[in-house]
Amino acid sequence: MHEGGFFYQAFVYLAAAVISVPIAKRLGLGSVLGYLLAGVLIGPFVLGFLGEEGQDVMHFAEFGVVMMLFLIGLELQPAMMWKLRGPIIGMGGLQVSLTAAFGMLIGILAGLAWQTALALGLILALSSTAMVLQTLNEKGLLKTDGGQNAFSVLLFQDIAVIPILAILPLLAVGGTGGEGAAELEHGHTWVDGLPIWGRTLVVFGVVFFIILAGKYLISPAFRAIAKTRLRELFTAAALLLVIAIALLMTQVGLSPALGTFLAGVVLAQSEYRHELETVIDPFKGILLGLFFIAVGASIDFNLIASRPLLIGELVLALIVLKFVVLFVIGKLFRMGTDNNLLFAFSLAQGGEFAFVLFSFAIQNAVFGQEVANPLIAAVALSMALTPLVMLINEKLIQPRFGTKQQQQKEPDAIDEKNNVIIAGFGRVGSTIGRFLQANGVQATYLDIDADNVNLLRKMGLKVFYGDASRQDLLHAAGAEETHLLIIAVDNPEKTAEIIHTAQKHFPHLQIIARSNSWNDSYDLLDLGIKHVYRETLDSSLRMAADALCLLGQRRYAVYRGIKTFRKHDERYLRELAEMRHDQKELIRGAKQRIADLEKLLSTEMEDVGKSKDLGWDATTLIEEFGQPKSAINA
Repeated sequence: MHEGGFFYQAFVYLAAAVISVPIAKRLGLGSVLGYLLAGVLIGPFVLGFLGEEGQDVMHFAEFGVVMMLFLIGLELQPAMMWKLRGPIIGMGGLQVSLTAAFGMLIGILAGLAWQTALALGLILALSSTAMVLQTLNEKGLLKTDGGQNAFSVLLFQDIAVIPILAILPLLAVGGTGGEGAAELEHGHTWVDGLPIWGRTLVVFGVVFFIILAGKYLISPAFRAIAKTRLRELFTAAALLLVIAIALLMTQVGLSPALGTFLAGVVLAQSEYRHELETVIDPFKGILLGLFFIAVGASIDFNLIASRPLLIGELVLALIVLKFVVLFVIGKLFRMGTDNNLLFAFSLAQGGEFAFVLFSFAIQNAVFGQEVANPLIAAVALSMALTPLVMLINEKLIQPRFGTKQQQQKEPDAIDEKNNVIIAGFGRVGSTIGRFLQANGVQATYLDIDADNVNLLRKMGLKVFYGDASRQDLLHAAGAEETHLLIIAVDNPEKTAEIIHTAQKHFPHLQIIARSNSWNDSYDLLDLGIKHVYRETLDSSLRMAADALCLLGQRRYAVYRGIKTFRKHDERYLRELAEMRHDQKELIRGAKQRIADLEKLLSTEMEDVGKSKDLGWDATTLIEEFGQPKSAINA
């Protein structure tokens, strides 16, 4: 099954990714879990498409992590790094220290020597940079407080690999390396045989060289390469830069990911930052996918099957210990419940650097294969479970516990009554309210987002917190005397709830509702709402009108066309709403109406040209060339 060498492996890996990831995304599992499951299926313990060579691919695939850290560094300005110094040192340092201490205590209670227990605690304190950042990025959570703090802790962990590598040889208990140590192949580095102070000097020298080179050498080099106008040469130079830094950091015993991250931060203000991102990103995505597949393929199911209880206990203990430590740290740093849950669940696993550190510890006789093998399996399983754990947090835990504080907040007492109630005071509701107020019409504003209400009040706006779908709140806002209810919330389900409440308890109210799409508009029309407004329609038509004018068409003719388009589009919306439950009929009707509208507008434009209608021409000239001097002098 394993003939074919490199091309066979490439075919198997790429086929597994192309088949599994779309299925996983379709099922709502995310791409990372799709890659992991693909690795498990093609690995030596299930379908057997890959044998032991799957283990070797891990070293190559880890380069995807290196590229990911380089791209993250490009996104961070040095000022941002300085801003994150508190979470990096405080939260990261506390997490590594507490997890290592508790891990050491558990190891001692399990009968291990304190040196072995400390080494295991330090190794297991690290989390998976690749798993966490890819999952957070995919879900759009990296910019949240929880995501930013998770990133800070991961950055500290990457830095902590350096002292851990220095400490591990000092914890050797002697004679336990055995045969496994002899089998490991490690290249010699520049710092082999140097004393601690010598290694420190070399490390700081290399880091200082990367900073200086990034500032004074790399940008001029890329400038010269860019002048050749050969895109493939720029791509080769970008890859050369990342590989060179990775090799340099490896030669001084440091994490390649840390070195490339540092280079990325230095180049964050370079004029070639965006070009580097564009070039590197496809390689990063493919190699990260390969890394996740390799993790799945490397899980030793024979070992798990032979000792399932032990492996299960190790995985559970690792996840629970790290979750508790992280959650407590989040509380100490006053994180909100939502972000704290995200923070704790995202980092509650072992990391990819654990595989390197386990090998290094065995080589230096800190512990033997009999101790490392079950833990390696537990780390791989904990990494594989990370996307699933975060999915459970998102779907089950956050809805029940994450928003509990917000749900318990009581609505505000409303001390005014106006002729208009506006539900939702975001980007749409605020524009409506300001325009009404400018025309002398006062409205009562309701919003369910407590943070948004607090911000608006600081800006001097009188907005009341509360859920407009509640009868008592609408009653307090004066719905019995009010004539008009404007629903401007951006949640279709909440819009429907407000309409049901208003129609049931305040049937006299005229309702104007915002919709996000044609389907939302159909639902509102089914509820009997006559005044439905798609939020993007006006902006889209304005952009289309300006585009035609910039292309040389007369503004008057364009605006006549816009008026015709709007009129028929609104009519078609109501006609198609009656066909919405028959998909074939809906598609046929939509295609016919699109063709009819295009023909109508084309005919109208031709008629305007034939009649030589000069409407708005003078105004257009004034807009384009300014007012005549006579008008100014007058």
